[in-house]
Amino acid sequence: MEEFITRFSVFLLVFVRVSAFFVTMPLFSYRTLPSLFRIGLAFFVSVLMYASVYQGTIDINAAYFLLMLKEAAVGLFIGFIAYMVLTSIQVAGNFIDFQMGFAIANIIDPQTGVQSPLIGQYLYIFSLLLLLAVDGHHMLLNGIFYSYQFIPLDQASFGFANANLAEYIAKSFSMLFLIAFQISVPVVAVLFLVDVALGIVARTVPQMNVFVVGFPIKIAVSFIVLFIVMGVIFGVIQQLFETMGQVMRDVMEMLGSQS
Repeated sequence: MEEFITRFSVFLLVFVRVSAFFVTMPLFSYRTLPSLFRIGLAFFVSVLMYASVYQGTIDINAAYFLLMLKEAAVGLFIGFIAYMVLTSIQVAGNFIDFQMGFAIANIIDPQTGVQSPLIGQYLYIFSLLLLLAVDGHHMLLNGIFYSYQFIPLDQASFGFANANLAEYIAKSFSMLFLIAFQISVPVVAVLFLVDVALGIVARTVPQMNVFVVGFPIKIAVSFIVLFIVMGVIFGVIQQLFETMGQVMRDVMEMLGSQS
């Protein structure tokens, strides 16, 4: 009985990290998935991982509850990093919507419950489909599995005090902002030229109401450019998935360090 309790304590720690990871990670954290499904999936993933991540036993004492808090923090933080990488797609859509004039027509994202831009939501949904098509969900599950190599189960402390962690996260988010700009720059640049052309028309033909004519022109041009460069955009998004895996790995290494 005592051996069962000590082994169950190890499984419970694994389950805490995996379930916390599912709370914040892309795809599995959305409201459209029932809570019972997410809990059951986290349970079965924990069962599969249990025999591989730790072979010993852990006693239930005062330090055990600190380990549980550590596991929950690690799972939440790693999933949050993966989620923040994908939100750069919505940032790119926000840039495009602002130039198109769709910024005032935000919609409620049923997956997250927050307002999101129209084009950003369009790109985000297709990026999730692309993530599933290239087995990105397997990459995310591999990330939580291999996190035990960097942050052992019985390690009570982790590297939030690492001086390089905050700097690396800040640089990663600035890089994600640059990627978002790269995704949106074809449409934004063309719309800038359209604004210049409309400004010239407004000066040469004062009788024309540019504000009435310019709005549908900008929308039509935006959709045409999006249709032309859609393949390039999804190529950049696929590189973004690789960046997400690298950022998750680097963050786990820094969390596992003791310095």
